[in-house]
Amino acid sequence: MKVLDSLTKQASSIAAIRRDIHAHPELCFEEIRTADLVAQKLTEWGIPIHRGMGKTGVVGILKCGTSDRAIGLRADMDALPMQEFNQFAHASQHAGKMHACGHDGHVAMLLAAAQYLSKHRDFDGTVYFIFQPAEEGGGGAREMMRDGLFDKFPMQAVYGMHNWPGLKEGQFALSAGPVMASSNEFKITIHGKGCHAALPHNGIDPVVVACQMVQAFQTIISRNKKPVDAGVISVTMINAGEATNVVPDHCELQGTVRTFSIDVLDMIEQRMRDIATHTCAAFGATCTFEFERNYPPTINHPAEANFAREVMADIVGADNVMAQEPTMGAEDFSYMLQAKPGAYCFIGNGDGVHREMGHGEGPCTLHNPNYDFNDALIPLGATYWVKLVEASLR
Repeated sequence: MKVLDSLTKQASSIAAIRRDIHAHPELCFEEIRTADLVAQKLTEWGIPIHRGMGKTGVVGILKCGTSDRAIGLRADMDALPMQEFNQFAHASQHAGKMHACGHDGHVAMLLAAAQYLSKHRDFDGTVYFIFQPAEEGGGGAREMMRDGLFDKFPMQAVYGMHNWPGLKEGQFALSAGPVMASSNEFKITIHGKGCHAALPHNGIDPVVVACQMVQAFQTIISRNKKPVDAGVISVTMINAGEATNVVPDHCELQGTVRTFSIDVLDMIEQRMRDIATHTCAAFGATCTFEFERNYPPTINHPAEANFAREVMADIVGADNVMAQEPTMGAEDFSYMLQAKPGAYCFIGNGDGVHREMGHGEGPCTLHNPNYDFNDALIPLGATYWVKLVEASLR
């Protein structure tokens, strides 16, 4: 493994920053302290900054040489609204907030790379260090773009990275094409006719309609979607009624839809709307159908993905650069990849044995209250960022 020596030597100081961020988690668009810390470090290292993009976003600008070529490197900064179970020294100090997805580690790896590149400057062009707010449902990438990210900071390509529990420490995973799904939500309110539960013939039972609807939605996946296309419809909430002896007036269904393509998503939304409308009509009910598209699918560009894989292989060896198994999780870096060529990779976080005394008893998986980022990744992840810049901006 070819990790840069100076990154290994500075790893403990960057890990201390990571743990400080972990202890002070901030939710989407509230990353004021984190952004202040990022801005302070970049400024210390002689890197000009731009603040306030996407409300709390920070962009570091490092220029070297005369080329007008540029590359963007992105790290997300926000935490999750959940209680941490770990009790080690750097556990969350804020109840109901936790860095359970490793964004603290993503910030640390990019800061380490920024510090190295500011010292060595072995490239010709511009590096934009993009510290993004609100990945966890807030669409911070989209908001930074709306505030002119790619207009103010023109770049030829943009890259992102996420830690991946279960993938071995010292391994990367990257593939061209779809690697994360679109994220979408639906809410269907079925309007029936309430009545006494002992006299159901006097009403229109929305719960019965809901049961039919939930079953019918699964036929979209099994009978309307091509078997080779990926898609998920999950009804995760059903709310109705207030008393055991009353047929309720309405019933509400909510859930999520995930796909790797917009065409499949278009089909699923239309079929769900048709099924909801006509199922209600068959029972004499009506419905209100709401479908909200959140994050689009994350689709890596082939040229940039292949280029990044070559950089990784030079660091850890080709055998440790794995195929990136697509996941139905979603990621707002997808917005950036819709606007610019680039690639989004995984870096192995291991199986959790890195956690110190005082960790929770559960698994070290993403969005789990027992999770913690593996600090051993900081030099490796930073080396990847550095080598990617140097190879892109020769």
